[in-house]
Amino acid sequence: MSARALLLDRDGVINVDKGYVCRPEDFELVPGIVDLCRDAVGLGYLLIVATNQAGIGRGYYSEASFLAFTEWMSDEFRRRGLPIARVYYCPFHPEFGVGKYKRESIYRKPGPGMILRAAKDFDLNLRHSVLVGDKETDVRAGLAAGVGCNVLYCPESAGRNMSNATMASHTVTRLADVARLLSDAYGR
Repeated sequence: MSARALLLDRDGVINVDKGYVCRPEDFELVPGIVDLCRDAVGLGYLLIVATNQAGIGRGYYSEASFLAFTEWMSDEFRRRGLPIARVYYCPFHPEFGVGKYKRESIYRKPGPGMILRAAKDFDLNLRHSVLVGDKETDVRAGLAAGVGCNVLYCPESAGRNMSNATMASHTVTRLADVARLLSDAYGR
Protein backbone atom coordinates (compact mmCIF):
# COMPACT_ATOMS: atom_id res chain seq x y z
CA MET A 1 0.00 0.00 0.00
CA SER A 2 1.29 3.44 -0.91
CA ALA A 3 2.21 5.93 1.77
CA ARG A 4 0.84 9.43 2.06
CA ALA A 5 2.78 12.52 2.92
CA LEU A 6 2.44 15.98 4.33
CA LEU A 7 4.57 17.90 1.83
CA LEU A 8 5.83 21.14 3.31
CA ASP A 9 7.53 24.16 1.86
CA ARG A 10 10.27 25.36 4.21
CA ASP A 11 10.58 29.16 4.29
CA GLY A 12 7.26 30.64 5.34
CA VAL A 13 5.69 27.32 6.40
CA ILE A 14 8.23 25.58 8.66
CA ASN A 15 10.28 28.63 9.55
CA VAL A 16 9.51 32.32 9.46
CA ASP A 17 10.71 33.61 6.09
CA LYS A 18 13.43 36.10 6.96
CA GLY A 19 15.05 35.87 3.54
CA TYR A 20 17.55 33.09 2.79
CA VAL A 21 17.63 31.44 6.20
CA CYS A 22 20.62 29.12 6.51
CA ARG A 23 21.88 29.50 10.09
CA PRO A 24 20.36 28.14 13.32
CA GLU A 25 20.39 31.60 14.91
CA ASP A 26 18.09 32.88 12.13
CA PHE A 27 15.68 29.94 12.38
CA GLU A 28 12.30 30.64 13.97
CA LEU A 29 9.47 28.12 13.76
CA VAL A 30 6.17 29.28 12.28
CA PRO A 31 3.49 29.16 14.99
CA GLY A 32 1.56 25.89 14.77
CA ILE A 33 4.04 23.92 12.61
CA VAL A 34 5.08 21.53 15.40
CA ASP A 35 1.46 20.73 16.26
CA LEU A 36 0.59 20.26 12.57
CA CYS A 37 3.51 17.86 12.10
CA ARG A 38 2.59 15.98 15.29
CA ASP A 39 -1.00 15.57 14.04
CA ALA A 40 0.21 14.44 10.61
CA VAL A 41 2.61 11.85 12.03
CA GLY A 42 -0.16 10.62 14.36
CA LEU A 43 -2.38 10.07 11.31
CA GLY A 44 0.36 8.14 9.50
CA TYR A 45 1.63 10.83 7.13
CA LEU A 46 5.31 11.04 6.23
CA LEU A 47 6.83 14.50 6.69
CA ILE A 48 8.59 15.63 3.52
CA VAL A 49 10.03 19.06 2.77
CA ALA A 50 10.28 20.44 -0.79
CA THR A 51 12.03 23.79 -0.92
CA ASN A 52 13.45 26.10 -3.56
CA GLN A 53 16.83 27.29 -2.35
CA ALA A 54 17.81 30.12 -4.65
CA GLY A 55 20.16 31.35 -1.91
CA ILE A 56 22.53 28.60 -3.01
CA GLY A 57 22.14 29.51 -6.66
CA ARG A 58 22.65 33.20 -5.98
CA GLY A 59 25.82 32.47 -4.00
CA TYR A 60 24.46 33.67 -0.63
CA TYR A 61 25.47 30.38 1.01
CA SER A 62 27.00 27.12 -0.13
CA GLU A 63 25.27 23.84 -0.75
CA ALA A 64 27.39 22.36 2.07
CA SER A 65 26.16 25.09 4.46
CA PHE A 66 22.57 24.41 3.44
CA LEU A 67 22.99 20.66 4.00
CA ALA A 68 24.55 21.21 7.45
CA PHE A 69 21.69 23.54 8.37
CA THR A 70 19.14 21.03 7.06
CA GLU A 71 20.67 18.31 9.26
CA TRP A 72 20.43 20.65 12.25
CA MET A 73 16.77 21.44 11.45
CA SER A 74 15.96 17.75 10.99
CA ASP A 75 17.57 16.99 14.37
CA GLU A 76 15.39 19.67 15.97
CA PHE A 77 12.31 17.94 14.58
CA ARG A 78 13.56 14.46 15.57
CA ARG A 79 14.04 15.69 19.15
CA ARG A 80 10.34 16.50 19.16
CA GLY A 81 9.48 13.02 17.86
CA LEU A 82 8.79 14.34 14.37
CA PRO A 83 11.05 12.63 11.85
CA ILE A 84 11.36 14.41 8.53
CA ALA A 85 11.59 11.61 5.97
CA ARG A 86 13.63 13.76 3.58
CA VAL A 87 14.29 17.34 2.55
CA TYR A 88 14.27 17.88 -1.22
CA TYR A 89 15.73 21.14 -2.47
CA CYS A 90 16.38 22.93 -5.72
CA PRO A 91 19.43 25.22 -5.75
CA PHE A 92 18.91 26.47 -9.32
CA HIS A 93 17.58 29.80 -10.52
CA PRO A 94 17.11 30.49 -14.24
CA GLU A 95 17.69 34.23 -14.00
CA PHE A 96 19.74 35.01 -10.90
CA GLY A 97 21.74 31.81 -10.49
CA VAL A 98 25.53 32.00 -10.60
CA GLY A 99 27.69 29.59 -12.59
CA LYS A 100 26.33 26.03 -12.69
CA TYR A 101 23.27 27.14 -10.71
CA LYS A 102 21.96 29.44 -13.44
CA ARG A 103 19.55 27.18 -15.29
CA GLU A 104 15.99 26.00 -15.61
CA SER A 105 15.06 22.91 -13.62
CA ILE A 106 11.94 20.74 -13.34
CA TYR A 107 12.82 20.58 -9.64
CA ARG A 108 12.36 24.31 -9.12
CA LYS A 109 8.79 25.02 -8.05
CA PRO A 110 6.36 25.54 -9.76
CA GLY A 111 7.91 22.53 -11.48
CA PRO A 112 6.78 19.23 -9.90
CA GLY A 113 10.22 17.55 -9.87
CA MET A 114 10.86 17.49 -6.11
CA ILE A 115 7.39 16.13 -5.38
CA LEU A 116 7.55 13.51 -8.12
CA ARG A 117 10.98 12.43 -6.86
CA ALA A 118 9.58 12.07 -3.33
CA ALA A 119 6.66 10.04 -4.69
CA LYS A 120 9.09 7.66 -6.38
CA ASP A 121 11.48 7.44 -3.42
CA PHE A 122 8.74 6.75 -0.86
CA ASP A 123 6.04 5.09 -3.00
CA LEU A 124 3.67 7.94 -2.16
CA ASN A 125 0.03 8.08 -3.05
CA LEU A 126 0.01 11.74 -4.06
CA ARG A 127 -3.77 11.82 -4.47
CA HIS A 128 -4.04 11.12 -0.72
CA SER A 129 -1.22 13.48 0.24
CA VAL A 130 -1.40 17.10 1.35
CA LEU A 131 0.90 19.95 0.34
CA VAL A 132 1.23 23.16 2.35
CA GLY A 133 2.97 26.17 0.82
CA ASP A 134 2.91 29.91 1.28
CA LYS A 135 3.24 30.82 -2.39
CA GLU A 136 1.20 30.11 -5.48
CA THR A 137 4.28 28.41 -6.99
CA ASP A 138 4.03 25.77 -4.24
CA VAL A 139 0.38 25.13 -5.11
CA ARG A 140 1.15 24.95 -8.83
CA ALA A 141 3.90 22.38 -8.16
CA GLY A 142 1.47 20.27 -6.13
CA LEU A 143 -1.18 20.45 -8.83
CA ALA A 144 1.33 19.54 -11.55
CA ALA A 145 2.46 16.52 -9.51
CA GLY A 146 -1.08 15.32 -8.82
CA VAL A 147 -1.22 16.08 -5.09
CA GLY A 148 -4.82 15.65 -3.91
CA CYS A 149 -4.96 18.59 -1.50
CA ASN A 150 -2.91 21.74 -2.04
CA VAL A 151 -3.13 24.27 0.78
CA LEU A 152 -2.04 27.89 0.52
CA TYR A 153 -0.98 29.21 3.94
CA CYS A 154 -1.51 32.99 4.18
CA PRO A 155 -1.14 34.18 7.77
CA GLU A 156 -1.08 37.81 6.65
CA SER A 157 -4.68 37.41 5.41
CA ALA A 158 -6.03 36.79 8.91
CA GLY A 159 -9.08 38.93 9.52
CA ARG A 160 -9.38 39.96 5.87
CA ASN A 161 -11.23 38.53 2.94
CA MET A 162 -8.90 36.12 1.17
CA SER A 163 -8.61 36.21 -2.59
CA ASN A 164 -10.35 33.56 -4.63
CA ALA A 165 -7.67 33.90 -7.29
CA THR A 166 -5.66 30.93 -5.99
CA MET A 167 -5.73 27.46 -7.49
CA ALA A 168 -5.32 25.97 -4.00
CA SER A 169 -7.76 23.40 -2.64
CA HIS A 170 -7.90 25.46 0.57
CA THR A 171 -6.50 28.76 1.79
CA VAL A 172 -5.80 29.03 5.51
CA THR A 173 -4.52 31.70 7.86
CA ARG A 174 -3.50 29.25 10.63
CA LEU A 175 -1.67 25.93 10.39
CA ALA A 176 -4.18 24.48 12.89
CA ASP A 177 -6.72 24.64 10.05
CA VAL A 178 -4.52 22.28 8.03
CA ALA A 179 -4.48 19.81 10.93
CA ARG A 180 -8.27 19.73 10.76
CA LEU A 181 -8.10 19.04 7.02
CA LEU A 182 -5.75 16.12 7.60
CA SER A 183 -8.04 14.44 10.08
CA ASP A 184 -11.42 15.43 8.62
CA ALA A 185 -10.98 14.90 4.91
CA TYR A 186 -7.69 13.14 4.32
CA GLY A 187 -6.99 11.22 7.54
CA ARG A 188 -9.20 8.25 6.80
